[in-house]
Amino acid sequence: MGVFFNRRVLLAGLLLSGCAAVPSRPPKLLPGDPDLYGELEPLLAVRSEADGLVIGLKSQGCLRKEDLRFFVDRKGGVPDVAFARRRLETCRTGAAPGEAEVRFGWGELGIADARAVRVLNPVG
Repeated sequence: MGVFFNRRVLLAGLLLSGCAAVPSRPPKLLPGDPDLYGELEPLLAVRSEADGLVIGLKSQGCLRKEDLRFFVDRKGGVPDVAFARRRLETCRTGAAPGEAEVRFGWGELGIADARAVRVLNPVG
């Protein structure tokens, strides 16, 4: 009886440790309606990752996360997220204008438990 019990405990421990090691799946991205929110700043790219949402924006080379603001609407079953700049970039870097990526954590956005997210900014 003691050997059988120990095997069950060992098997349960292995199964539970395997579950803890499985990475969580990032929320699915759903497109917003570009005609409805056309005045929002267009994003160059957006992707959902396990630890947060990554957005790409045009930049003069000095864009910081603090320069952006996000809005989240949780009224429906799928949270809606929109991004806006707090201020325009006025820096003058020697580099040509390009793209900057900014990451917002799911907890930071307040939607850590969401299975899907709708980004309202036009992407393209």
